[in-house]
Amino acid sequence: MDGITTRLRHAALPALTLGIFALPLAGAVAQDADGQQALVARIAPADTAPLTDEIVPADAADFDASFARFDIEPPAPDVAPRAVDLDTFDPPVEAQPATWRSGVASYYGRRFHGRKTANGERFDMNALTAAHKTLPFGTKVRVTNPRTGKSVVVRINDRGPYAHGREIDVSRAAAIELGLIQRGHGTVELALVD
Repeated sequence: MDGITTRLRHAALPALTLGIFALPLAGAVAQDADGQQALVARIAPADTAPLTDEIVPADAADFDASFARFDIEPPAPDVAPRAVDLDTFDPPVEAQPATWRSGVASYYGRRFHGRKTANGERFDMNALTAAHKTLPFGTKVRVTNPRTGKSVVVRINDRGPYAHGREIDVSRAAAIELGLIQRGHGTVELALVD
C-alpha cells in the first residue's frame, strides 16, 4: 500500500505544477477569445468613447467648470456650548512634584571646615549648604527628614557625597536642623526650590 501511495504522489506533483503554471496562460487566451469580444461589443454602445482611467475634458471651459468656485469664505461652524476658546485659554501650569528624589543624606563638618569646596568657596559648617553629585552649583534644594517632618533649604556648593549609596551631604548646621547629628545619616526627601 505504501508503494502505490508513493508512486501516486510522484505522478501527481508534476501534473499539479503544470496546472498551476497553465492557469494564467489559459486566462489570457480566454480574454482575447473572439466570442468574448463579441459579447463586449453587444453590451457597450458603439457611439461611446473608449473607457479609460483618465478623465480628459473636451476643452478648457469644461476643465474650469469641473472645479467648484469658492469666491466667498465658507461660514464658520456653530460653536458647541462647552467649547473652549483657545485664544483666551491658558493651559494650567503643572506644579513641580513635592519630592524630586529621595535617598540617604549624611553630613560633613569640622574636618572640612575652611577647606575649598568644588565651586571655589570656603566650606562653612555653620552655613546651610550641601554637596550633590550632579545638581548645578547654586541650586536650592529643600531637604526633608520624613521621620521627624523637619526640613531645611540648602544651597549646592560642593560635589559629593563619595560614600556609596548616599544622595546628598549637608553641612553640620543643616544636619542639626534635620535631626541627623546623632545617627550621622538618614533617609531624606529632596525637592528643588525655584
